[in-house]
Amino acid sequence: MNKIQNILRERILVLDGAMGTMLQRYKFQEADFRGERFKNWEHPLQGNNDLLSLTQPDAIATVHAKYFEAGADIVETNTFSGTTIAMADYHMEELVYELNYESAKIARKVADDFTAKEPHKPRFVAGSIGPTNKTASMSPDVNDPGFRAISFNELRIAYKEQVEALLDGGVDILLVETIFDTLNAKAALFAIEEVKEERNIDVPIMVSGTITDASGRTLSGQTAEAFLISISHIPMLSVGFNCALGASQLVPHLEVLSNRTEYAVSAHPNAGLPNAFGAYDETPEQMAAQIAEYVEKNLVNIVGGCCGTTPEHITAIADLVKDYKPRTIGRQNVVV
Repeated sequence: MNKIQNILRERILVLDGAMGTMLQRYKFQEADFRGERFKNWEHPLQGNNDLLSLTQPDAIATVHAKYFEAGADIVETNTFSGTTIAMADYHMEELVYELNYESAKIARKVADDFTAKEPHKPRFVAGSIGPTNKTASMSPDVNDPGFRAISFNELRIAYKEQVEALLDGGVDILLVETIFDTLNAKAALFAIEEVKEERNIDVPIMVSGTITDASGRTLSGQTAEAFLISISHIPMLSVGFNCALGASQLVPHLEVLSNRTEYAVSAHPNAGLPNAFGAYDETPEQMAAQIAEYVEKNLVNIVGGCCGTTPEHITAIADLVKDYKPRTIGRQNVVV
């Protein structure tokens, strides 16, 4: 924990960009997702990007390496959907531990290789913990507002298995990200605290929410400040926002966090808003020009990219932030 906290006080750290965007370049088909091991799996597997850590590990390692080469200090494991809840779509709940463990091992090896080559710039691995495809706060049935598709305890159990596997695989950080429902996130954070207590360890935790639209709220209805308050009982390395919005739209929400938290602040926005075809058109230069506002206003400690971002985007961001001091971490930031 101390190592990364010390570096955060010295400079702005760069997070990687989108894994999915890079994997799309490979144009993997059903057979590629299956590999030899899952050749006869009874259910379709195309689209299960987490599975590629088992069937196309070289591609996953290459993506991590490209982001480190681009200037990233931290890469995220290929485990965004790595829970029994999300893997139920592919009937692969039994593989969850292995998926997370192997994904962490792949990223760990690439990070260690880069650190060995450049000891002055240590590389870190963040275990990516996504929101799952169910929400604990809201009903998916408009005719039954009291119905819940998942319980807090079911989420806690699923997240705990993921956390244990990520830690066993060697991650440095746990990143609870793309949070649209803070109750889901609290189940993940509860599970992390359980594992920390059981193993008598400390592990840095990054928490990143998602402001879903121009209302400035998460899908479950919280403002940036409410989101921050509801998770601040947990000791965190950083709190921030990612996905859903482009860089410029995130500024007011990052200002709220920066003024109200003693923790580090992170941001990894999309490459703008999606076009009519769901693709992201913002160039690295356009995105970096918007992120310049983050560093000029001294809002962030960690910055990277989400949907649509590539190593070229991360290079542009890394080139930008190296000339700026990080936001000061501590009580002096908090506006009463």
